[in-house]
Amino acid sequence: MHSSRSPVLAEQSRALPEEGATQALGAALAQALRALQAAGAPPVFITLEGDLGAGKTTLARALLRALGVMGTVRSPTYTLVESYDTTLGEVHHLDWYRLATAADVEALGFRELRLAPLVLVEWPEQVPAVAAMADLKIGLLTVGEGRLATLTALSPIGRQLALILQDESQEASSTPSFS
Repeated sequence: MHSSRSPVLAEQSRALPEEGATQALGAALAQALRALQAAGAPPVFITLEGDLGAGKTTLARALLRALGVMGTVRSPTYTLVESYDTTLGEVHHLDWYRLATAADVEALGFRELRLAPLVLVEWPEQVPAVAAMADLKIGLLTVGEGRLATLTALSPIGRQLALILQDESQEASSTPSFS
């Protein structure tokens, strides 16, 4: 796998004062992904970064629920990969916490999983060479009782996703900072 990637194309931050705001971000992300898929976009690779308890799995669950997953949405902590049938098609939710190398990621079948419409990865910082290939990086930071989400577009498709989310956010009277 190659790891060359263009620099940050767009970045925005959002305050998530409570769990409901994190869930709303997941739902907005699902809506943006559906819009991109309808426009013929290629598969999307999103990473979720943050300390233990920062809300990575909460965000992933909300996204998957908004994509039509009705059953249990499990954290992939122990299984490493959980796959779901969604309105986008089959999507994969991975946890790289116990991985250390690109070879470990490849052993999970990542190259094939990456062909799905969406791959979500928690703990991408464990394998930075592969994480650098992400389209969108979402960092979650605990701030008091809430969270701060930083969305960083790392590819043209990631930038499109970020712009759709920015438009949605502005329609909801929020003003994210883009740089």
